[in-house]
Amino acid sequence: MPGYCKADAEILKQFGAALGAKREALHISQEKLAERAGLHRTYIGGVEQGRRNLGLLNIVKIATALGVNPEEFFIDCDCMKKM
Repeated sequence: MPGYCKADAEILKQFGAALGAKREALHISQEKLAERAGLHRTYIGGVEQGRRNLGLLNIVKIATALGVNPEEFFIDCDCMKKM
């Protein structure tokens, strides 16, 4: 991924995978999630693919739209296990 070191790109991929898994487990489409969060569907898709480095406010918007705590996106992230 251009502009990111390998470790940063991996964090984005893991976060995106966690978001996608949570969204799918709740049977919510990317479009519905985007609508609920006030974001664009392509933005959600980019996050889930690990191509977007989202900010804290958007993490909170997405978590709120899914009805989950933002920390749920980080629980299985290898980057957090090293801390």
